[in-house]
Amino acid sequence: MGSDFYRCPFSIIGDYMKEYKTVEFENHDEFIEKKSRFIGYVKPVSTQDEAVSFINSIKSKHWDATHNVSAYVLRENNIQRSSDDGEPSGTAGIPVLDVLLKENLVDVCVVVTRYFGGTLLGAGGLIRAYSHGSKMAVESGNIITMAPCKILSTSVDYSFYDRLNILLNDIGANIESSDFADVVTITFSLKADLINNLSDKLTEQSNGKYTIIELGEKFAKI
Repeated sequence: MGSDFYRCPFSIIGDYMKEYKTVEFENHDEFIEKKSRFIGYVKPVSTQDEAVSFINSIKSKHWDATHNVSAYVLRENNIQRSSDDGEPSGTAGIPVLDVLLKENLVDVCVVVTRYFGGTLLGAGGLIRAYSHGSKMAVESGNIITMAPCKILSTSVDYSFYDRLNILLNDIGANIESSDFADVVTITFSLKADLINNLSDKLTEQSNGKYTIIELGEKFAKI
């Protein structure tokens, strides 16, 4: 990939096990600038292979585009890459990457596809256009914060199910699964420092009938 380079984002050095920002899902958005069509694609990735595969898939999809400019940032080994893909050096890949860095995003890959419309944009115009394409892309992917969370479970009677859902939503838990059998068993993720608060509220609202079981831990959306 053309003008690849490294930079170490201060936000993730030594913080591999701390909270981080990324995008929630793959998506895209587009705009027209002086008859050139720009399409910004984004996808959450965790390895270089995943990033390169995504870039290649967009290049294959838009094989007839003038340029497919790309950038990605990974937590793994603090890796960053960008490519101008034929645009003048520094006018495309770096602006796309800079958006990721300014948003403190990691484990994210962006590709901004351009179909030339016949009007030259100049260096400043290219930088603004590719920055805008990258910004639109990451916003379409829904920026989220991931953090180390505990995986928890509780089983309640159907009569308490709605109250439990409200309680979990109010405290910021993410429901992983719901099993509807003789009782309702909810598995959810929650930051460790909020567990005691949830447990106290659950005990209070159920008069001590229901308790929380810890199943494990993982990075989850907060």
